[in-house]
Amino acid sequence: MVLVHGAFADAASEEEALELYGTFAVAAPGEPLFQAAAANLNPWTEAKVDTHAADRGPLLIISGEKDNTVPWAIANAAYKKQAQNEHAVTEITEIPGRGHSLTIDSGWREVADTALTFVRRFVDPTT
Repeated sequence: MVLVHGAFADAASEEEALELYGTFAVAAPGEPLFQAAAANLNPWTEAKVDTHAADRGPLLIISGEKDNTVPWAIANAAYKKQAQNEHAVTEITEIPGRGHSLTIDSGWREVADTALTFVRRFVDPTT
């Protein structure tokens, strides 16, 4: 329970954390996690990202204030790396009181509204 409530659903109640874990957690191999963790050490990794791609669209990084799995320092580091792309908009926002399960727990609408507001700035309403 500590792992579920302390990491997967770190800002949700214990009851909601168990429900979310039972509904959304998927057993999967750890290979993608290890590839991402070693991305800076392996020049041939599948996890490599071209942060200067001229054709990259707008990027919004959304972080939860209480996220223990991907804390602000990690989200902000990703933002700083992506913000070096002079061809694309990169923004970051932190949602107060929210944890790692911010897109699936009971407060998901606030996250969706934040993302939708961002996307609408770049969409032509006439198309």
